[in-house]
Amino acid sequence: EEQKRLLENRPEQPPQPKVLRIAIIGAPNAGKSTLSNQLLGRKVFPVSKKVHTTRCKAWGVITHEDTQLIILDTPGLTNPLKAKRHNLDEAMLTDPWDSMKRADLVLVLVDVSDHWTRNSLSKEVLKCLSQFPHIPSVLVLNKVDILKKKFLLLEIATDLTEGIVNGKKLEVKSALKEDSSSSAKSPLHITQASPPESKVPGSPFGQEKNQAQEGSGLDNSSDVGGAGTGEAQGPKHHGHKDLKDMKGWPHFQEIFMLAALRGEEVDTLKRYLLMQAKPGPWEFHSDVLTNQSPQEICDNIIREKVLEYLPLEVPYGVTQVTDVWEEGECGELLIVQSLLVPRESHKRMLIGRGGRVISRIAREAGQDLMNAFLCEVRLKLKVEVKG
Repeated sequence: EEQKRLLENRPEQPPQPKVLRIAIIGAPNAGKSTLSNQLLGRKVFPVSKKVHTTRCKAWGVITHEDTQLIILDTPGLTNPLKAKRHNLDEAMLTDPWDSMKRADLVLVLVDVSDHWTRNSLSKEVLKCLSQFPHIPSVLVLNKVDILKKKFLLLEIATDLTEGIVNGKKLEVKSALKEDSSSSAKSPLHITQASPPESKVPGSPFGQEKNQAQEGSGLDNSSDVGGAGTGEAQGPKHHGHKDLKDMKGWPHFQEIFMLAALRGEEVDTLKRYLLMQAKPGPWEFHSDVLTNQSPQEICDNIIREKVLEYLPLEVPYGVTQVTDVWEEGECGELLIVQSLLVPRESHKRMLIGRGGRVISRIAREAGQDLMNAFLCEVRLKLKVEVKG
């Protein structure tokens, strides 16, 4: 009831409110929800190693002093064929596009631990960026802690940006190329590829030019476009033919390197986002953390565990029905949910030998719900075959 009231009532406004709507896009399982949770400081979005854990667009809200950041956490960009295979709603195809239409800034998240996909942006991501070239975009390299050979980050960054960031051409310094076996000199703390002249006043990235280049291994050797003024030309609309030949996007304004799961460098990104906010009214009350209802958060967290502990395509056929949602005398929350599966064999898998699997799901989901709702939660799960 409290969440409903906060979402329905007009939010209070500080004297000079600022706002920034951020769309986080990327391939399925790049870590978008993990990053959203880390930025928010609480787990409100489901996270799983399986693809398509996020089924719909959900918003997270960060309110800091006079600034409100609205994070548009979206399903991974996919195509109709894959959507059909995973039994996904049509919304999974349209929600990322809807989020882009509302965004003031887009974060493109890439999982650098996936050696199959890390050196090129997916066609869906490139298509999305090319449809909205006027929206400023930032490249975020995620899971850098898993990458043993840190020198590869420079090669990945060059590929994903087509060698251009903020209108400046990047060059990998030869010293780092030669020392290809070393992973000690990590460029994790250098998140800014453009030279200091373009810094926002008060930016936390105001290193000296040579210092920034030394740490990142990125050398802004020459301007691209701008008739010798150092100004980048605005991104042009790329046609389908252009996209076919592109591996990266040459219009990113910044590059960030972080480990969202461990929270490394997330604060640096958060400070940057707060600085990008523009004057405008707040959309949400300062106490709101997400636009999801408590029931939606509950469903998502339980589904996350089902995805985690069931094999292959099995979890995508589970339907959730909430039977009981009651608040006890001492403020504790009692939730009883039925998990409906299409086959008897799926029921046996979900229950597990001696009820181990379903007990583990209930225990871990209950703990996550306590952390999300900040109250005692008693969760009971039942498994039934769809009748």
